[in-house]
Amino acid sequence: MTNLTIRPMELTDVPEVLLVENACFQTPWTTDIFYQEIIENAHAYYYVVEIEHTIVGYIGSWMVLDDAQITNFAILPSYRRNKLGEKLFRYVMQLAISKGVERLSLEVRVSNIAAQSLYRKFGLVPGGIRKRYYTDNHEDAIVMWVNLK
Repeated sequence: MTNLTIRPMELTDVPEVLLVENACFQTPWTTDIFYQEIIENAHAYYYVVEIEHTIVGYIGSWMVLDDAQITNFAILPSYRRNKLGEKLFRYVMQLAISKGVERLSLEVRVSNIAAQSLYRKFGLVPGGIRKRYYTDNHEDAIVMWVNLK
């Protein structure tokens, strides 16, 4: 992919990020949630991936002391299978390591086999189940985590 950029999400990116959010999730986050994360949450780190100055994906995380949690992660369906997700995930993992984070975790739908496969490439393993975690259909979530040290 030419002209690929990964950079911190800015307030002006939120409308474009919402396009990705709405294309990827049945219960998308709202404008207010993104604004709150960017403006008010000192532990939040959000990044976008751009192709030719168009946002095609993003990832969000919280990093508190030794722990990082991936909050949201999405790539537009038409841009999947181009290693963009891997590049973006690797970027945030390296950021977490540089900040002294020791553990990284996330929740993923039981049915989202593609995402689980990506996370396994980075050493994440299942650590438990959150029953009826997703509000749209009450699907269970697998908690996956990895030690970064």
